[in-house]
Amino acid sequence: MRKKTKPVQSVTSVGVGLSKDQSARQRRYFISMMIRTVCFIAAVLLPNPWRWVALFGAVTLPYIAVIAANAGRETIKSKTIYTSDIKELD
Repeated sequence: MRKKTKPVQSVTSVGVGLSKDQSARQRRYFISMMIRTVCFIAAVLLPNPWRWVALFGAVTLPYIAVIAANAGRETIKSKTIYTSDIKELD
């Protein structure tokens, strides 16, 4: 009786590593928070009509930053990690 051969996984189908993905998301979040800090400083320094625009940016940026930082790992395919469906008896 011939043994069934297991399918070979392709290296090109592997996604970005978790550590690289996390560092990219941390960088996006950090940049967004620096923009928020600039908005707070601008809200103090700018004249009245522009002050409200900067304050609106400072208030809404945390929500946008969290959404942007967390967007990324949802696109992982369910078959990325190999699990054998073939049951063998030794």
